[in-house]
Amino acid sequence: MSEAASSQPTPFRLFGALSAYQLTLAIKSAVELEVFTHIADGAHTVPEIARRASASEKGIRILCDFLTVQGFLTKQDGTYGLAADADAFLNKRSPTYIGSAALFLAHSSHIQNYLNLTESVRKGGTVHGQGNMGPENPVWVEFARYMAPMSAMAASILARIVAAPGTAQKVLDVAAGPGAYGIAIARLNPEAQIYGQDWKNVLEVSVESARAAGVADRYHTIPGSAFEAQLGTGYDLVLLPNFLHHFDHPTNVRLLKRVRTSLKPAGRVATVEFVPNEDRVTPPMPASFSMMMLGSTPGGDAYTFKELAAMFDDAGFGRSTYQELPPSPQSLILTEY
Repeated sequence: MSEAASSQPTPFRLFGALSAYQLTLAIKSAVELEVFTHIADGAHTVPEIARRASASEKGIRILCDFLTVQGFLTKQDGTYGLAADADAFLNKRSPTYIGSAALFLAHSSHIQNYLNLTESVRKGGTVHGQGNMGPENPVWVEFARYMAPMSAMAASILARIVAAPGTAQKVLDVAAGPGAYGIAIARLNPEAQIYGQDWKNVLEVSVESARAAGVADRYHTIPGSAFEAQLGTGYDLVLLPNFLHHFDHPTNVRLLKRVRTSLKPAGRVATVEFVPNEDRVTPPMPASFSMMMLGSTPGGDAYTFKELAAMFDDAGFGRSTYQELPPSPQSLILTEY
């Protein structure tokens, strides 16, 4: 084939993009049916997988073949295996399992947010009122349960940076969700006292997590809105994991001013976010996160480090520094009082 012919555009990438929702929901279904785990446990043929999943053989064949085409499974002589990333992240036996994230990221309420994306683009935010940001929204309970393994990935890395083992440490975890970030610090530092703030229904999950981690006696709760609840004072460290991206700049500055009054003068804020480069198109995952915020929040966005640092400056904080948290796709912004 000539160079000219090989460079001709084809519609294949477009067709793939227009049917990409099928891959999202196929992975969700495979997680719900535990297909990846069944294969890891030794079920390699359609009848074996179908029996363990309590599903039709036709359905399992089509699902597994589709996931093979998409690169999540392998197939040879009628038997299926796991691709390396599927084995690591979608097999429940794996210590790095995060498959439950599919149950949140492909939640019907999220999908609903994108069925009128054209109007969200015109408006600059969700067309569904407050989106998922309303008080006591039950979707955040599901977030706390299903996203806990993914949160734990970044939380363990963060804890090694900001925990102070052997030193009394009072820590506020804003929008604690599953409690992963504060709990990771408590596990590294037996002298740490953690104060988890979130909606009351979400904090029930945080407390369950703290109990399971053996730190419930040092885990305290602050129910309510981060913008209205009495946060307390005298904190050595405030955690802001995956929260600022839900709001616009002025709203975040208002929150950060509250956070600053809760800190000791020598305290720090540890913010974990999806942080795109200044070009806003790299790296791919943090840069793409803006689309999630456009569809699901009234004013949220994925902010660059420069934008986040400006928010802290406007709230009266000192210097902010940036570092990545590999293998997590997120980054840490450490800010001084």
